[in-house]
Amino acid sequence: MNPPATIALLTDFGVSDWYVAEMKGVLLAHAPGAALVDITHAIPPGDVARGAFVLARAHAAFAEGTVFVAVVDPGVGTARHPLAVHAFGQFFVGPDNGLLEAAYADPEASARRIADAKLLAGASATFHGRDVFAPAGAKIAQGGETAWRKLGPTVEVPVRLDDPWRTTATTDGLVTRVAHVDRFGNAITALGALELEAWLDSRDPAGVFLRIHGALGERTTEIRGLARTYGDAPGGGAIALLGSAGLIEIAVPGGHAGLELGLAPGDIVEIHYQEIP
Repeated sequence: MNPPATIALLTDFGVSDWYVAEMKGVLLAHAPGAALVDITHAIPPGDVARGAFVLARAHAAFAEGTVFVAVVDPGVGTARHPLAVHAFGQFFVGPDNGLLEAAYADPEASARRIADAKLLAGASATFHGRDVFAPAGAKIAQGGETAWRKLGPTVEVPVRLDDPWRTTATTDGLVTRVAHVDRFGNAITALGALELEAWLDSRDPAGVFLRIHGALGERTTEIRGLARTYGDAPGGGAIALLGSAGLIEIAVPGGHAGLELGLAPGDIVEIHYQEIP
């Protein structure tokens, strides 16, 4: 018998309580020998959009067959459905509240409602991560697509996230937002490399000019040009560069852009272009 697939976890549970441990206990009880990987348990409580953003960044690094159990679920116990989505050759298990938005980037994505009556009847109204999503994820890890198909009926119209990080075009540039500030203080925006390249349209990237509105718009920082590495900051100060996630980020090498520039998720970043003299 083949070993169970890798199971990757993303929650807003933190690490000071026993909730993550309970989920892992259930996963290992139902899928002995499964490799459990923590994506993060530090999503701000109830922040579905942030959870969806992080899951979208992380899942591509995992092999086909991986099961992602994601729980940021302020509607736990209500009428919202528990889902299992098959996409990119992987499986995404979590609440039908937009958290699994990353899966729907695959045009072939297919969602099923977890409808195991025995499982749902015995579930706590406040902890579906342990009682619904973990057992369902373990079944998929053991049985793959066959187990996924047995979980319940297909869902034709799952809840989609109204993307708060969408980049928009203006008459003189682009407007994006800070989507995440990592533990190094780098403010990662929603602007991707391909989107920026299309907007530049063969123009020299050195002409990119960023105007960043931090601390709820009360502080403005301007950055000219794009650096290649965190070390490209002559004389110190803030830089903008293409990060490993394929997104433009703002950094203060040796410092913390989030604190020093007053940046947090939702802050506006304008992108303009100025010809190089």
